[in-house]
Amino acid sequence: MREFTTEEIRQSYESLKAKTEKSGYLLNPDEEFTLGIVESLLTNMERYGYPLCPCRLTSGSREADLDIICPCDYRDPDLAEYGRCYCALYVARDATPEQLNGSIPERRPKNPAQESKEVTIPIWRCPVCGYLCARQNPPEVCPICGASGDRFERFNSIVKLE
Repeated sequence: MREFTTEEIRQSYESLKAKTEKSGYLLNPDEEFTLGIVESLLTNMERYGYPLCPCRLTSGSREADLDIICPCDYRDPDLAEYGRCYCALYVARDATPEQLNGSIPERRPKNPAQESKEVTIPIWRCPVCGYLCARQNPPEVCPICGASGDRFERFNSIVKLE
């Protein structure tokens, strides 16, 4: 496995930061820590072919890991409840120092493959741009137009077979 140069890590960090801020999210303000997470994402990208969350173990299958490809499916609920995501790459605007440094429980099922059940998932619609997402709660901000999450409307419900 090759080592990434400081310039490659910094360039990836700046790109991620711009994309993150454009979609209304924030990266951890501890730049040294965040650069380490970015380096791990680059390593996982090279190793597995996708940016697997560096704080979780891969199954070795992209299909089985879809929920933990960064940004993972658990980011928004973690931001809402704990002020940061599991690996602390993303943080809430109002996160406290205690939240940024504390630990949070893992939301991912121990064996996602065995979690096959019928689940009703709400669909949320952004009234500004029409963006749709299927999840338990709307995102904090629309990743397309930046509208705040409180503007999202419950559009419909679907039944998802996992």
